[in-house]
Amino acid sequence: MSQIITKLSEISHSYDALFVDLWGCVHNGVRAFDDANAALVAYRKSGGKVVLVTNSPRPRAGVKLQLQQFGVDDDAWDTIATSGDSARSAMFQGVVGQKVYFIGTDGELPFFEPLKILENPMIIERVGIDEAEGIVCTGLAPDQSPEEYKAQLMLAKQRGLKLLCANPDIVVDRGHKREWCAGAVAQMYEQMGGTSLYFGKPHPPIYDLARLRLNALGTTISDDRILAIGDGIHTDIQGAVGEDIDSLFITGGLAARETKTDQQPDPKALADYLAKMQFNPTFSIGFLR
Repeated sequence: MSQIITKLSEISHSYDALFVDLWGCVHNGVRAFDDANAALVAYRKSGGKVVLVTNSPRPRAGVKLQLQQFGVDDDAWDTIATSGDSARSAMFQGVVGQKVYFIGTDGELPFFEPLKILENPMIIERVGIDEAEGIVCTGLAPDQSPEEYKAQLMLAKQRGLKLLCANPDIVVDRGHKREWCAGAVAQMYEQMGGTSLYFGKPHPPIYDLARLRLNALGTTISDDRILAIGDGIHTDIQGAVGEDIDSLFITGGLAARETKTDQQPDPKALADYLAKMQFNPTFSIGFLR
């Protein structure tokens, strides 16, 4: 059974670094959570390192700007690892070809900006589905659903195209509104018989990137001294289990209704939910604080 705690400081002394999810943990897509801000600032003051590990399709520079807009304290984190950077690296190495059909928004077009860390990156061209060698999906507009791309995906499946998913999240809550993410498109494509490639949580590439970012801070920290924090049972918690690192489940995010979370989860509702999901995070808490 996952141990329910009331604040991060109860357990933080056991860890030298945190891999922290953003949406639903540090902010809600509109503004930062004050208690989460304060908890992470305090943790860093005690000597801990904070790596923000996000399934955002944006490059980390774009995420940093977004954090400032939401009011996330610069002192609450050390570095950022995004699924966007992990997926961009793969795209520029040609995993879905040179000519790609793009599913995303104008705000996510920086995904196609050249990656300077690669030697001889492939020149990527955005084309229509009829000409495409592969698909790149970064997300959907707030009012869109995956069903709107069913015809294009069926054609892509018939042509044997692979889909690069830059954000494996299925849904996200922007304020009080739930929106579809790129993971929902990738999941639908797989259900149709197509092949989707994932680079965010819970898949290994983003954790490899997170460790590289952590090491770049000048310290090597073993996995048993890293705690993953997040509200996605099939992203944050499943990813932590796969990487064999401890986890802190934020029940007041995506699973707030199922866990009957007001300030803290209802113990029985939490136990029932985790049994149904077949995951057992090391710790659980209503909200990061």
